[in-house]
Amino acid sequence: MIPVQGVNGQTIAVLGLGRSGRATAAALAAGGARVVVWDDGHDARLSAEAEGLELRDLTGAAGWDDIAALITSPGIPHLYPHPNPVIAAALQRGIPVDNDIGLFFRSFATPEWQDFDVTPRVIAVTGSNGKSTTTALIRHVLDSAGRPCQMGGNIGTGVLSLDPAQDGEVVVIELSSYQTELARALTPDVAVFTNLSPDHLDRHGGPGGYFAAKRRLFSEGGPDRCVIGVDEVEGRFLANQMGQGPGDDRVIRISSGQKLDGFGWSVFARKGFLTETRKGRQMASVDLRQIAGLPGAHNHQNACAAWAACRGVGLAPRQIEAGFRTFAGLPHRSQTVRELNGVRYVNDSKATNVDAARQALQAFTRIRWIAGGLGKEGGLTDLAGQMGNVVKAYLIGHSAREFALQLGAVPHEVVETMGEAVARAHAEAEPGETVLLAPAAASFDQYPDFEKRGDDFVARVNAL
Repeated sequence: MIPVQGVNGQTIAVLGLGRSGRATAAALAAGGARVVVWDDGHDARLSAEAEGLELRDLTGAAGWDDIAALITSPGIPHLYPHPNPVIAAALQRGIPVDNDIGLFFRSFATPEWQDFDVTPRVIAVTGSNGKSTTTALIRHVLDSAGRPCQMGGNIGTGVLSLDPAQDGEVVVIELSSYQTELARALTPDVAVFTNLSPDHLDRHGGPGGYFAAKRRLFSEGGPDRCVIGVDEVEGRFLANQMGQGPGDDRVIRISSGQKLDGFGWSVFARKGFLTETRKGRQMASVDLRQIAGLPGAHNHQNACAAWAACRGVGLAPRQIEAGFRTFAGLPHRSQTVRELNGVRYVNDSKATNVDAARQALQAFTRIRWIAGGLGKEGGLTDLAGQMGNVVKAYLIGHSAREFALQLGAVPHEVVETMGEAVARAHAEAEPGETVLLAPAAASFDQYPDFEKRGDDFVARVNAL
């Protein structure tokens, strides 16, 4: 646990009693704060009270008299489409609102660091797609190189539940737009922006607000090193804003698909080869096509981001390449489940939007595509003309019939359930084909989350 600094003797309110909320309450108490908690859910309040947490009803005026700050969980709206009433009350009273990420950045460094030989570093990763894989890949490379490291944030352990830093350690954290938008302190040593595609637009008031939330990771004090994907205009804009010119090697531009010339430092992947250049010289080249855990152009972008971040904290190219070769990938993200009778079965349940599904469809040839669920605005319209690798689609869930109308000449079948989709794809697949779950939709019509959807696919494939 990382005790929160600067709160001794203060009364701090915590809103939301899920995993991050409970960890935050414990870290605040460890820092000497009096912690009061609230959750809109009756069961959550009862559970917290049974664990000895002090409940305080923050929905009325009397609950705010001695509150110094409100710490809220990331899933609770604080601005759009409208603030939670408790957060609105704090804003009305001028009480600072923060989250566990802000508390982490103001509390991570301690006086004990003065005795360390190597100052600990923080790598923070954000973006629309690939940030979990990138975060896990960075951690894996550091670990395989023998560098002390921890991983947390939006993946794995909550940031305040991490251990206090040790000498020379690197902490790698994944941050969502919900987390970066609200945190009052954001001071990573290396900040990574993978890419941007429309998502969570209702929560951020549109695409401009969504990009602004991501961009905050680079503006609160400024990281020492910026790793920025420049395959979209937003990334090019951000790289331009952070650098003093094209030769400024504090900015490492990354790309999957385009050669980056004329920059102080860049890492790009083309035709399956990763290349690092610095001040006009090629520093390294790696054949990514031979790395089983990183299939497809979208994973090549993740590899470029991880490579750049690891170079930014001092790892050598040979150490990074060795780590890449032993990376097994993450569950539900282009995860090869098995090969059966010459057919490959791949679980990419995390592909909950069209952009992520597009990347998955481009990573394989001759695809039996399982898609559908709770479709997002526009359905599959943005995939028009980009499904040349699809042999046939098997459509499930709430949006199955809507998706069927948008597929045009692509062979397809409405099967509705995962069990039927796997059975039909298995019966029709031929050697050399890939059965790919890449839903291009949320899971909430049939499953509580994308993990459970992916687990169902894996279980059915393993039962074949």
